[in-house]
Amino acid sequence: MSFWVILAYILLAVSGVVLLYLTYRTDDRRFIYLAVGIFVTFPVLVTLDLPFKVSPEARQLFDAVEALPDSSTVLLTFDYYASALPETEPMSIAALHHLFRKDCKIVTMTTIPLGGPSISERVTRSVAEEYGKEYGVDYVNLGFKANYVAVLKGMGTAIDVIYPTDNSGTPLSEIPITQNVNSYADFDFIYVVADNNIVDYWMSIVNAQYDIRVGCGVTAVMAPRFYAYIGSGQMTGLLGGMKGAAEYEKLVDKKGTATKGMGAQSLVHLLIIGSVIAGNIIYLTGRRGRDKNKPNGSAA
Repeated sequence: MSFWVILAYILLAVSGVVLLYLTYRTDDRRFIYLAVGIFVTFPVLVTLDLPFKVSPEARQLFDAVEALPDSSTVLLTFDYYASALPETEPMSIAALHHLFRKDCKIVTMTTIPLGGPSISERVTRSVAEEYGKEYGVDYVNLGFKANYVAVLKGMGTAIDVIYPTDNSGTPLSEIPITQNVNSYADFDFIYVVADNNIVDYWMSIVNAQYDIRVGCGVTAVMAPRFYAYIGSGQMTGLLGGMKGAAEYEKLVDKKGTATKGMGAQSLVHLLIIGSVIAGNIIYLTGRRGRDKNKPNGSAA
């Protein structure tokens, strides 16, 4: 870390202390909002590489993909809305980097009607261009179909019945990559990135009934409930929130927005902790002063 970056963050810390002091002196909470805004924005502009450990669950997912034979066929889902992009999109991008490096054949799909197909198309094509991958040969986007329970069950029997065409309307029979993909049995791994309860259906329908390995990336607020699947051995690896995405970026050695976001997230957490400590010190100091000023024998 350069001298100027260290100096910039020292000034940032001083500004935080000043804004907390102004909040105390003026009792105007807008200074707190201003401090949060500065602490969120600054690390994005001046990258702060904070050290963090890779969780065993993220390592498990990475190792499972790494162990796939080259040219394996993987189903990658984009089961998230635009509102969850800061946490989930970096997971998809890091997964695509990992899969394309291994020359895997990637089939993408989504159970999200609003934005799902376009997010999948945009993200997959942008990463594919970096590796010179060709649509239809190296990857394909199946798009969206309504009624996800029926979709997940139907794909176990015949994918071309559920998806007669890709997202652009081209029949699957005319796309090289899908000519030998008929059901879940033709996938070597399923990589689910989601912001909703569809993960339960991937586990209960696809993993449990078709015995195919499923790894997941989910938002931070969802992650705790899925550790049971990890403990039971049903789920092969789990990424939780922005930190999980940053862990996978670290594992594939491709820093992205999640790694940058970790700096902002960590600094805001420090600001909140500092605010709580300062608030309690101010409260206890003020209470002691009020107790001294009370006349002897007065009620508490």
